[in-house]
Amino acid sequence: MNKLEENFELATFAGGCFWCMVKPFDEQPGILKVVSGYTGGTKENPTYQEVCGGNTGHYEAVQITFDPLIYSYKKLLEIFWQQIDPMDAGGQFYDRGQSYQTAIFYHSEEQRKAAEQSKSELETSGRFNRSIATEILPALAFYEAEEYHQHYYKKNPVHYERYQAGSGRKSFIERHWGIDDE
Repeated sequence: MNKLEENFELATFAGGCFWCMVKPFDEQPGILKVVSGYTGGTKENPTYQEVCGGNTGHYEAVQITFDPLIYSYKKLLEIFWQQIDPMDAGGQFYDRGQSYQTAIFYHSEEQRKAAEQSKSELETSGRFNRSIATEILPALAFYEAEEYHQHYYKKNPVHYERYQAGSGRKSFIERHWGIDDE
């Protein structure tokens, strides 16, 4: 890590399709980069096809490099919860299977505690009518996804918008959080 990056931290979130998890975090003050990739599995350097095949144990995830003095981990957690259906243990929206399940991968004991607290607060908030299924797990190796997946919302905006709406994610976010992604 270079001198500029030594004060930065990592945050890793699985929120279903990683295409939809980059834009909410991207280009925020204090966020150096957001990378789509795979984590939580057993195979080194898995491909998209292998992860989607369901035999690697990986989640589609994003890894965020951020300056906690400018953009706090607590704020990252708030944004994460607002992008997913935290009650769905089987995937996200029309993407089903383990690779699309939600999880917070913590990189430190402080992150674990913050994630547990935010999950507990959401659970008791009354916002949702079922238990929160999102797991909180220790961070494992993170493998960058293929280049065509990186910043997909910028590279393929029409398809991204169609996917966001067609999957049900956009309407869920609007209904539960009042957030319009436009």
